[in-house]
Amino acid sequence: MTPAVLDALRAAARPLEPDAGERAALMAAVHAHAERFLESLPERPTYVGGGVSAEPGFADAPGSIDVALAFVADQVETPGIATAAGRFLGYIPGGGLFHAALGDFLAAVSNKYAGFAPAAPGAVRLENACVRWMADLIGFPAEAAGSLTSGGSIANLAAIVAARDALDPDGGRAVYVAPTAHHCVDKALKIAGRASAPRRTLALDDRYRISLDSLEAALEQDRRGGVRPWLVVASAGTVDTGSVDPLAGIADLCAHYGAWMHVDGAYGGLFMLCPEGREALQGIERADTLAVDPHKTLFLPYGTGAVLARDGGKLRGAFSATADYLTEFAAHADVSPAELGPELTRHFRALRLWLPLQLAGVAAFRAAQSEKIALARYMHARLSELPGWEVAAPPDLSVLAFRYRPRQGDIDAFNERLTARVQEEGRAFMSSTRIHGHTHLRAAILSFRTHLEHVDAAIDALQDAAKALEAE
Repeated sequence: MTPAVLDALRAAARPLEPDAGERAALMAAVHAHAERFLESLPERPTYVGGGVSAEPGFADAPGSIDVALAFVADQVETPGIATAAGRFLGYIPGGGLFHAALGDFLAAVSNKYAGFAPAAPGAVRLENACVRWMADLIGFPAEAAGSLTSGGSIANLAAIVAARDALDPDGGRAVYVAPTAHHCVDKALKIAGRASAPRRTLALDDRYRISLDSLEAALEQDRRGGVRPWLVVASAGTVDTGSVDPLAGIADLCAHYGAWMHVDGAYGGLFMLCPEGREALQGIERADTLAVDPHKTLFLPYGTGAVLARDGGKLRGAFSATADYLTEFAAHADVSPAELGPELTRHFRALRLWLPLQLAGVAAFRAAQSEKIALARYMHARLSELPGWEVAAPPDLSVLAFRYRPRQGDIDAFNERLTARVQEEGRAFMSSTRIHGHTHLRAAILSFRTHLEHVDAAIDALQDAAKALEAE
């Protein structure tokens, strides 16, 4: 290939490297766009139906940032659920802290490969420090370890693989789960080759938590029948009601019967930061492995989970690997995150966790968590006092389930219509679930932007929608 051809190719690729002036113009446009979006959040509807009306283009020539941002505003930010809004109480909110966006920007610009310590020692040291901070928060010992993941699904998978390799390498041992366990646990068991493991579905108590009597009976029956226990999956905040299983009692039974205790704390585990959460989560520090999602309880953008193991060597034993093309690097003082989980190439996620903690301070996160728990208790109390409303058990953390009993007609059908009505009106967004086969609405109060006025607005929206449906 001639120098002239190479020069032409270089010139054609020039748009990939904007100069300082071009970068400044792009940043100004994006910053102005982000400010408009954030300023509009209080007034945006929480849901806009109808889907998208245009396809994204892929032009051969360079395009305009203004045109691209207009497409994002119209076709990405507007339709669907306003998950960044304070009135979003559906599913489990992910926060989207502005500080975290700055961290993501810096991580993307530096493009550090955060999986391998010799390649990015500072990035790996920062991630390991974030993991250590969470492990200390939980109460894990010094030998604990873990890694940041894309979310709770990969964190639960990593934990279950570590449990498999440590306690059930040949298969045949039993799994003990509640019917309320997140479906990512089933997915993880399938991927880990344990979909056909002997499975015991446990009964729930009157607060939708694992019944200790049911767990003990299942473990004892297996012991007498010659089936060895493998894995007990507990929840630090279930999907449907946010209930926290009796973790200390489960830990006692796991210790007695030699079972691995895994806690899916994707939603609630990091409530250990605040005093109300620590009270509800007693016993979580005795888990063998734990999945948590900072993109939930620490209000970070979606795509931030973590797996933690009481004995970090169990994770390393399950995931450590090497390759010939890496042998020129000597051993490093810091354990590489790629040695502790399934991902090799991975985003430098630690900046989006560390930077907000630095800029806002840990105390602000603690206060926000306490506020969310208090708001859930407030909403539970208000709905309990309003005629026509039935509420489930008082919230352990910040999720509550409830339904409306119409004067006539099918209760489940009414609450299905009620859910749709509230969502379509866009004043507040709540999702629904089924508890003991019956439809309930649920409110997950977890956005750092959600405050008392937003909860009151949600209650007003529920009241108005229920009255309108009864009048129809």
